[in-house]
Amino acid sequence: MSTRPTAGIHHITAIATDPQRSLDFYTQVMGLRLVKLTVNFDDPGTYHFYFGRENGAPGSILTFFPWPGAAPGSIGPGQVVAIAFAVSMESLAYWNARLRTHGVSVHADIERFGERVMRFRDPDGLWLELVAASRTVPVAVSRTGPVPPEHALLAFHSATLSEANPDSTAALANVMGYELKGNEGNRLRYHTVGQTAAILDVSHEAVAPRGRLGAGTVHHIAFRTPGNEQQLAWRDDLVSRGYHVTPVIDRVYFHSIYFREPGGVLFEIATDPPGFIVDEPKEHLGEVLQLPSWLEPHRHDLQRQLPRLTRSRPDMPAEPLVEHAAD
Repeated sequence: MSTRPTAGIHHITAIATDPQRSLDFYTQVMGLRLVKLTVNFDDPGTYHFYFGRENGAPGSILTFFPWPGAAPGSIGPGQVVAIAFAVSMESLAYWNARLRTHGVSVHADIERFGERVMRFRDPDGLWLELVAASRTVPVAVSRTGPVPPEHALLAFHSATLSEANPDSTAALANVMGYELKGNEGNRLRYHTVGQTAAILDVSHEAVAPRGRLGAGTVHHIAFRTPGNEQQLAWRDDLVSRGYHVTPVIDRVYFHSIYFREPGGVLFEIATDPPGFIVDEPKEHLGEVLQLPSWLEPHRHDLQRQLPRLTRSRPDMPAEPLVEHAAD
């Protein structure tokens, strides 16, 4: 079976420090829904947060490994250095005021490829961007969160990769279905076939120090594939091109393969199904700690060692989010 172009970004995973601070920022400030509360399957003493739109659709999912005490990373080549969300054309003024009200320093009045862009950092220093996208697709957004639906984050607009040698990365992007659509300064813009989360920017940083993984940096970026058969075709194709690709790994909510692109960024190709409603209904996503079957026997011990979490809701007192937390 031949490969089909990826439909764009599936999810992006970054590193944070304080779990409660990350939970509060992304739900109460950014207005995203916690669509899955689980643990890092490879390091189950650590939470894994999945934030996204109301239904947890691929292309909107920003996830975090919050490692308390993690040292700050440094931004540079070999990393995803910025994550951009699309918002409506009328929303940047709202977000400018909202973020400043919450003490966030905002870099506004930026234009890129004819679109207005706002840049700021999250509490751990991760660079985020909001783009007043010239073309948006209707999506399901939260009707009950702190951000009015007309100003909600719609989906990923793009991600920016920093590369010392962008040519090799561009060749892989072409294989994955991305086509060069333009350039501005040292930035190349690639589009693929998806309706949302379909843009990849590559920034040429020939002399900058290489980035270092840590708090406030991206751990990996995942791209969409429709199912298991197509994922296996991708694996065969990539191996034939000389990439070192992991076996398929069961992440419960999707299946994954991982490899490093030529510049060093960790890429993942993840399946759209099964999705986040395999272990809890859509109406109650993210309300309780979910564990994969192989970790369920250890639930009590894990919940004792995981940091306490509380969920804040409008007009309600904070409530415990994880039961049986450490005494």
